[in-house]
Amino acid sequence: MRCPFCSFQDTKVIDSRLVAEGDQVRRRRECNECGERFTTFEGAELVMPKVIKGDGTRQPFDDNKLKAGILRAVEKRPVSVEDVEKSILSIQSKLRALGEREVSAQVIGEMVMDALKKLDQVAYVRFASVYRRFKDVSDFRDEIARLESKDS
Repeated sequence: MRCPFCSFQDTKVIDSRLVAEGDQVRRRRECNECGERFTTFEGAELVMPKVIKGDGTRQPFDDNKLKAGILRAVEKRPVSVEDVEKSILSIQSKLRALGEREVSAQVIGEMVMDALKKLDQVAYVRFASVYRRFKDVSDFRDEIARLESKDS
């Protein structure tokens, strides 16, 4: 690693520690030329697939959009922020596990609906109503009936 002070190429690692719940390694380094010490952080680069939208356009995966959609669905519901974060991490892990470079927005939407179904049924119906573009009350009734039939 290059020294940020003198730009010498050779540095040595003095200390390494796990940080961020084991997701990163913190390293203290010392320059072999000028003797200055500095800290670096190392983490795995996890590439998310591109999202293929309904109109065929492709865009980078945006975890902020995912979080916003889930938070909108669970708004004013008894769902903890920790549970929302766990769901987001689970969806991201499932997407990476697919091993695909591109994933349709529909696949992501179904993963979100599965996660919301486990978190809160009202939040699930809220999200489903927007995602599936419910046209009237009968669409709500049908979805609730499907939910109730799977619960019994």
